[in-house]
Amino acid sequence: MAIRVALIDDQTLVRQGIRGLLTLSDKVEVVAEADDGDGAIALVEKHQPDVVLMDMRMPRMSGAEATRALVSAGHDTPVIILTTFDDHEQVLEGIRAGAKGYLLKDVSLENLIQAIESVANGETMIQPAITEALLKGLSRQESEFASSAMPEPLTPRETEVIRLMAGGYSNREIATALSKSEGTIKNHVSNILAKLGVRDRTRAVLKAIELGAL
Repeated sequence: MAIRVALIDDQTLVRQGIRGLLTLSDKVEVVAEADDGDGAIALVEKHQPDVVLMDMRMPRMSGAEATRALVSAGHDTPVIILTTFDDHEQVLEGIRAGAKGYLLKDVSLENLIQAIESVANGETMIQPAITEALLKGLSRQESEFASSAMPEPLTPRETEVIRLMAGGYSNREIATALSKSEGTIKNHVSNILAKLGVRDRTRAVLKAIELGAL
């Protein structure tokens, strides 16, 4: 069954372009569109998409604000933010709002479909190019996380896993890279989250950076 996708972008031509691109794959189906973030909640409630593709910079309500509103309203539909900007502050804003994916609009169809599949399966997907900008930005600013010593250090294998997580790789890709089963990688990820005291992969990467574990 195709993954149901909703598009939210204030530029009609961009929406048409993304929709046209997605129609080339039988893995996804665009079921709804909106031209501003303030229609996100109503759109999700009406069409029940599996994934929302959200522009970051829109009039009246930004992608980050719309994502935050969806989370506050109790919707757990994963959001992928698509943007032409790779500003680390924009990335952090989207992540803190609850976005599960973050991609530049020049992403290939293959990578876009992969990201949609990943977040639909409960994973996080941040394009490696954006991750690099994020890491550089974090090195220049004070972290907003409270500093604390890691109560239990990561094992060498867990360190390998979180470095690949920081690169935006899925559990499946990490399993392939490390010649391990996907189940084994999922266990490593669970252990990493528990050790770092965070709820998801993105926060794990940010916390590991803050603690100097990467």
